[in-house]
Formats: sequence, C-alpha cells, structure tokens
Amino acid sequence: MISNQILQNTIDGLKGITRVDLCVIDTEGKVLASTFPEGDSYINPAMAFIESPADSQVVQGCQFFKVFDDHQLEYVLLAEGDSEDVYMVGKIAGFQIQNLLVAYKERFDKDNFIKNLLLDNLLLVDIYNRAKKLHIETEVRRVVFIVETNREKDGNELEKVRSIFGSKSRDFVTAVDEKNIIVVKEMSDDERYEDLDKTAEVILNLFRADGDNNVYIAYGTVVHEIKEVSRSYKEARMALDVGKIFFEEKNIIAYSTLGIGRLIYQLPIPLCKMFIKEIFGGKSPDDFDEETLTTINKFFENSLNVSETSRQLYIHRNTLVYRLDKLQKSTGLDLRVFEDAITFKIALMVVKYMKYMESLDY
Repeated sequence: MISNQILQNTIDGLKGITRVDLCVIDTEGKVLASTFPEGDSYINPAMAFIESPADSQVVQGCQFFKVFDDHQLEYVLLAEGDSEDVYMVGKIAGFQIQNLLVAYKERFDKDNFIKNLLLDNLLLVDIYNRAKKLHIETEVRRVVFIVETNREKDGNELEKVRSIFGSKSRDFVTAVDEKNIIVVKEMSDDERYEDLDKTAEVILNLFRADGDNNVYIAYGTVVHEIKEVSRSYKEARMALDVGKIFFEEKNIIAYSTLGIGRLIYQLPIPLCKMFIKEIFGGKSPDDFDEETLTTINKFFENSLNVSETSRQLYIHRNTLVYRLDKLQKSTGLDLRVFEDAITFKIALMVVKYMKYMESLDY
C-alpha cells in the first residue's frame, strides 16, 4: 500500500504545478493527505459518495473522484473547485495515484517473493515460476547485504537504504524483521569483492551522516543463480554475528574474511567448555592479568616475532622471554612453538565466543 507520505508528496507536487488543492480520503473516512486544512469537512460527503454508483461528481463546490485498484475502491480524491479545468486536474491526479497503486503493488509482490526466497519458504519450481512472472532474472550474479540498524530511532531506515539503490535498479531492498534491512544486490560481470566493500561504505556513511554510528553491515558470497540467494543471506547473517564476536572494531564484515571464527561459531557450547578444560585444566585464558594478555596479543600480532614484540611493548627482549617462560609453566604451552601458539589463539577465541553466547542468554 502507498504510504501517506508518498500520497502527500504526490498531491503537493500536483498542486505546485496546477495550483489546485487536493485531498485523499480512504474508504473508512480518514484523511490520508491534503493540501488544504478543510479536508476533514468533506469526510461525510466522501462517505456518501462511496455509496453512490457514480465515479465522479461535484459536491459542495468540490470535484469528487473514485480511485480504484484492480476494480477495488481504494481512495476518494477531492479537487477543490467545480470548473472544467479542476475536473481535468482531478482526473490527472486520480490517474497518477492509480499508477502509483499498480507500481507499489508490483513492488509488494516482488518484495514478498524476495522475503520468501531469503527464508527458504519456496519450492524450487515455485522460485523459477514466480521469478518469471515478476520479470526477475534468474541467472545473474547477486550478493546479499544485511544492514543492522537501530530502527526504533526514526523508522525511516528502510527508505534511506532504498534511496541509494534507486527505484529503477534491479536490486531489492527489504526487511525480514524489525532490526535488519536486507539488500539483494545484482552485480555486473566486472564487479569484485572490493566493490562490495565500497557499496557497504556508502550505506554506512549514509547513517553516519545522520549521527547514527551504531550500524553494522555484513555480506555473503556472490551467487550466480536465484535459488542460491538464500545461501548468501545465511552467510551474511553468520558474518554479522561472528563479526560482533571476533571483529568488534569493524562495522563492515564479509563472510569470506571470517577465517577460523566461522568454525568456532558453529561449535556447541558444551564442546567449547570441554576444550578449554582439557587445555587449561581449571583455568581460563580470561584469568590472566592485563599485562600477560597484552603480551600474548602483541606477540600474535607480530607473528610470534620476539624482537619486534619486545620493541613495540618497550621492554627488553629478556623480559619478554621471561614472560613467555612463565606462561609456559602455568599452561604447558610455549607460544614460540607454532602448534602451541595456534592452540592458545583458538582457546582465546573460544572463550570470547562463549562469553558472547552467555551474554545473549541474559
């Protein structure tokens, strides 16, 4: 259905051109849009007009028109005045609103199809049949973005994102819940993953310009058939969650960059607890003091390079070696040995994952 704002913008534009005041009333007697304050005074005549067989008539010096959607009465349109020119303006306005109804109905049908496609609610044969009816290409490159926003803020985030892609593009912008906006973007043959990062940046900057920095964007891998779009959507959802756990500093995350975090995210919590217990006994990597954790993280950042790590920590090489020896005694893991370092790194990530999942339970 057309929003009241779209109706208001339409009749405001028509009044700006024709200088004729217009008003739109629904079949329940509610004024949806008006260019003059006296719209409420025409509610009763409009309701009586609905019951009449006429498609247009003059009442109280005002032209009344019925606007249909597929033979179903949707609106009563008023044009103030009873001259021939006002009648013509009213007919044009009614025609414009009728075309909007058709366009929005088509968009609704496509939007509904895309939602069911993302959620795996369609049989394979239905996907191709409905895509054909809606004139949606089935064999093109597409990727799914998820934009997580604070949608309770002003409720206009969906239209913001739609404004980027334009009404004539073959991209789809929709929502399957109250928090996330979904973009199914069609890609040209020469577009690459770095181009997807640029698209995500454009969306992110749109919200930042309005002072909203609490926005996260994730996207899946590129798929080549419409039946695979749901896979890209699931990948984007996973990227959104995994990104919050292991890449908190990033507002944009791609499924292809998740690395080992993607595997850890799929582990059951009991298995994670068992792993931590086997590696550290009764301890947890979280129990280490801040100095030890800083040393470990910096050592990993520098690819287990003792000299570079000690330089960046502003400590003597021997001090770093002493800390690593002390850590080896308490855990049995020598971070200078690649296999032990990998085990320790995974353990840190597993603990991070468990803490995140526990926070969701509260």
